[in-house]
Amino acid sequence: MPVITCVEDLKKIHERRVPRMFYDYAESGSWTEQTFRENTSDFQKLHLRQRVAVDMTGRSTATQMIGQDVAMPVALAPVGLTGMQSADGEIKAARAAANFGVPYTLSTMSICSIEDVAENTNKPFWMQVYTLKDDDFMQRLFDRAKDAKCSAAVITVDLQLLGQRHKDLKNGLSAPPKLTLKSMANLATKVPWGLEMLGTKRRFFGNIVGHAKGVNDPSSLSEWTAKSFDQALDWDRIREFRKMWDGPLIIKGIIDARDALEALNVGADAIIVSNHGGRQLDGALSAIRALPAIMDAVGDKIEVHLDSGIRSGQDVLKAIALGAKGTYIGRAYIYGLGAMGEAGVTKTLELMKNELDLSMALCGHQDINTVNKDILMIPKGFSDGWEA
Repeated sequence: MPVITCVEDLKKIHERRVPRMFYDYAESGSWTEQTFRENTSDFQKLHLRQRVAVDMTGRSTATQMIGQDVAMPVALAPVGLTGMQSADGEIKAARAAANFGVPYTLSTMSICSIEDVAENTNKPFWMQVYTLKDDDFMQRLFDRAKDAKCSAAVITVDLQLLGQRHKDLKNGLSAPPKLTLKSMANLATKVPWGLEMLGTKRRFFGNIVGHAKGVNDPSSLSEWTAKSFDQALDWDRIREFRKMWDGPLIIKGIIDARDALEALNVGADAIIVSNHGGRQLDGALSAIRALPAIMDAVGDKIEVHLDSGIRSGQDVLKAIALGAKGTYIGRAYIYGLGAMGEAGVTKTLELMKNELDLSMALCGHQDINTVNKDILMIPKGFSDGWEA
């Protein structure tokens, strides 16, 4: 095993170990992938101010996200098909997060079901919910999350319809993978992954199959999915979902300050500034560039988190400096999961915490809760926002 010093090292192992369609599912954006690329490259435009001759002892990255104690301001983002990156992947990721002391968010489109994760972990996790037209399914999904003692619900509002992702279409993405000559040739080179998959019964969308009306087996899933996402979604509809869930509520997919204010008005406890990892509207603003205008709009009236593009502890530090109270990693932990299973997710978290801790100290801070934008050198025009 090579020496692993950064998330990029895990990504290389992930690419070698996991079938191409699932690696590409994680490592891709929509259309030209401009937003996908800028989500990460725009972090690099923010430079850090190094300070010297300051007390660097007694450091702490501990804080809170929606009132929950966390070892660092990082949560694992909801990622569909996680159980195809590694057998029982959602369970492995949830365990790693719980042991490390950060939140795990289970995707509606997970391979392991809510019940699977609850039965195989010993700490509460968060449940991500897509906005679907079927009220009965939505209510039962929230009820199942309550029964599993999920401590927060995350409603994703930026996927009323699917942004075109060229790689997924070319690969014929499915769970389990469809056996074509191309896919079989690739699968034949991923023997350890295949042996793991043979050892689990969880190979389908566990939160959908057997729970949604008319979806009793994987063959009927694609038709149900195409019909179920709510293209007529509006803020009144989100108010209805707020009534279905009486616990902490987070709204994910905000990239415009006007939508941040709407989320505040419907009673959300937090919002996640996110463009779905560059997988929806290509050409949209990167999440980190959108953050300052959203902070200006909502101030401290609602807790603001940031998702999309984070690959290091320094990225976390920069987001916190611009006002976010928490951040989310998706691809970064998927690299670890695909590379090394549960141990790989733990490794990702260890790498990010170390980078966050050391960078925070070199910027002159002992406590993540004292970090502010004074540690940043922000280029002119970085956060000007849109012209009216």
